Amino acid sequence: MVKKILFLTGSRADFGKLRPLMHALEKERGFKLYIFVTGMHMLPKYGNTASEVKKRGFKKIHYFINQKLGDSLDTIFTNTVQGLGNYLHLLKPDMLVIHGDRTEALAGAISGVLNNFFVAHIEGGEVSGAIDESIRHAVSKLAHVHFAANDEARKRLLRMGEDPKSINVIGSPDIDLMVSDSLPALDTVKRHYAIPFKDKYAMCIYHPVSHNLHNLLRDFRAVMESLIESGRNYILIYPNNDPGADIIIEEIELYRGNPRFRIFPSTRFESFLVLLKHCEFIIGNSSAGIREAPIYSIPSVNIGNRQERRYLCDTIINCLGSKEDILTAINKVPGIKKKRSMHFGDGKSAERFIRTVKRPGFWDVKLQKYFVDTV
Repeated sequence: MVKKILFLTGSRADFGKLRPLMHALEKERGFKLYIFVTGMHMLPKYGNTASEVKKRGFKKIHYFINQKLGDSLDTIFTNTVQGLGNYLHLLKPDMLVIHGDRTEALAGAISGVLNNFFVAHIEGGEVSGAIDESIRHAVSKLAHVHFAANDEARKRLLRMGEDPKSINVIGSPDIDLMVSDSLPALDTVKRHYAIPFKDKYAMCIYHPVSHNLHNLLRDFRAVMESLIESGRNYILIYPNNDPGADIIIEEIELYRGNPRFRIFPSTRFESFLVLLKHCEFIIGNSSAGIREAPIYSIPSVNIGNRQERRYLCDTIINCLGSKEDILTAINKVPGIKKKRSMHFGDGKSAERFIRTVKRPGFWDVKLQKYFVDTV
């Protein structure tokens, strides 16, 4: 019997991570792939990245606008629960696949569980220093099956009372693409995005931190002043559409036209990876500096506590948010020794995912969950 698998994607970031699994599943007999596209994908201000899903050749796509600019997270959550819930009843998928720790992921888990659908969670069991961690763990407690990035995440899920049989370690799926031979050349990406930098450049992605919005403008101005004073070239990418994002975007736009900056609402995921792979370093508070940059041995200047408690390797420089601290950290970059980290995977996540969903007994999961004591 053909299994209908529905993937939920709400942003450029989670689509980049889910896409290798989608492509692998699409090639397998016995499965039909469906995609529910919502969130940042649907906002023109962030580049209308919903079009990227269709450009990848996927056919069975459902688009849903779950927000307008300025909506609060609880409003976005409510809209997503309602919209996805209606679609679940129409499609009746055999499994709903969600990723990570965004509002849409929580809404997806709630919709799936309350409507008695089988929910799979990608990259559960990880830690961070923002509200995202609470959302991620809540999603893990709702999900019926887990596809974790590494054994550390698996152990956390076990401590949360998850059934050992429900946890599958496959690595982070975006690494499949990162280490593949399918990425475009740097010159191709630079031409496409009209990036004029012939010399070295760095990348900057800075997201608002929900519990510290009252200091956001001050903090981000310190970041921009540091970039200016460093005298380097920078590619700046808009933040996620969390509360406070407009403050960051308005400040970024003050520098549009500065020859040392190229500013983008978003880029295609492959293009982002190419730019990351060839940059001098990445600066800000994005998880890309913690997870993806070390895979390419690219130094990261990690500002503040948004990524607090996440895995750290020798290429990551942590600093506080003052201009002095940031500049000191930037000046340490040339002394960082290149060291590749494969802590989050080895490029074979899709292969492991397919092997798991084809395993005898995988689909015999019971929708009623129970807490499993570890001692």
